[in-house]
Amino acid sequence: MVDVILGLQWGDEGKGKIVDFFAKDYAVVARFQGGPNAGHTLYVNGQKIVLHQIPSGIFHAGIQNLIGNGVVLDAVTLKKECAAVAALGVDVQKNLYIAQRAHLILPTHRALDKAAELAKGEQKIGSTLKGIGPTYMDKTGRNGLRVGNLFDKDFTAQYQKLRAKHQQLLDNHGFTEDISAWENDFFEAIEFLRGLKVVNGEYFINEAIASGQKVLAEGAQGSMLDIDFGTFPFVTSSNTISAGVCSGLGIAPQKIREVYGVTKAYCTRVGGGPFPTELNDETGETLRRIGSEFGATTGRPRRCGWIDLVALNYACMLNGVTALVMTKADVLDTFATLQACTAYEYDGRQMNQMPFQLDAGPLKPIYQSFPGWEQPITEFRQAAELPPVMQSYIQFIESCLGVPVRFVSNGPGRDQLIERPV
Repeated sequence: MVDVILGLQWGDEGKGKIVDFFAKDYAVVARFQGGPNAGHTLYVNGQKIVLHQIPSGIFHAGIQNLIGNGVVLDAVTLKKECAAVAALGVDVQKNLYIAQRAHLILPTHRALDKAAELAKGEQKIGSTLKGIGPTYMDKTGRNGLRVGNLFDKDFTAQYQKLRAKHQQLLDNHGFTEDISAWENDFFEAIEFLRGLKVVNGEYFINEAIASGQKVLAEGAQGSMLDIDFGTFPFVTSSNTISAGVCSGLGIAPQKIREVYGVTKAYCTRVGGGPFPTELNDETGETLRRIGSEFGATTGRPRRCGWIDLVALNYACMLNGVTALVMTKADVLDTFATLQACTAYEYDGRQMNQMPFQLDAGPLKPIYQSFPGWEQPITEFRQAAELPPVMQSYIQFIESCLGVPVRFVSNGPGRDQLIERPV
């Protein structure tokens, strides 16, 4: 069977640590969507490492790690990632597998991403400029090149044909930047990629399931960035919700068992787009400072705010979440008062459902206040040690969402994850 770990907010929920924690109980960890815009931060033997495409189970000996067909793959980034992982003593060649149906991010995809974002001016969506959107566009437009194409004799000709098409688009944008260095890096990286284990991903994963092995599917970004159900157009280019597991790995829906949804104890967002509970004040800055809220991939400062239970309820519904993991609870240790958004007010009426457009008009979050626990919790290892006021805060969230908070993360370390009784 397959269990799923994914984010319930706008990404950056701390999924990497959670996957790393759970991975020891699984035979396969598989990424099912997204690209190198993901930044899953892990601490291995006290050392910080950020994974962008490699599944977060890579540091566990004997676990197979699959980059699924739903991922768009940047070979240059992957080569650098593999070198960083190998430097920590991991045999990447042994435990990393790549689905041949995964689409390749080309240098011209990155150029198109940059050109399109520049053309938007003040209307830009906050793209990470990794070429992900244009790659998914080529995928749906049936133009893309896939990992399996690397082994075609005429791969270079296929590349040049697609590059010429992209160049026309770049010319239309007036984009004149020299990308020859990007191309040199790309062709060096695909030689490296050819030496990795490229597999028929859907058979690889289903054979593992059929043999009784446990599979953990790892999502990137967050549910509120889903291309269909997120805060469009300020979204990513893939299905970040649990439905994406099926298309992103090639498995049937009935194979999915548990869906672990990861949420911060508060809320953050990177890039543009609506964010109802955003705090543009000293409180928001304090959350950013204490939580070290800067993008793992881009370094951009994250926008910070209180937890949004309207959005979380929506995400739990879409994903069929069976258990919640609350991360960065320790960031709230010093706050005397906490707020939780329980509804929105729009045009004089109260609403507790996600609207079609979050930014269609002035939307005011309605808050419920809670006393803070005002004590450090980073040394706690048992649920019974958590302060009563913190337990009350968690129980309120559970009552609003109808899903139990099974785990609470109280620090970045592997051992700083408290399991709560159900």
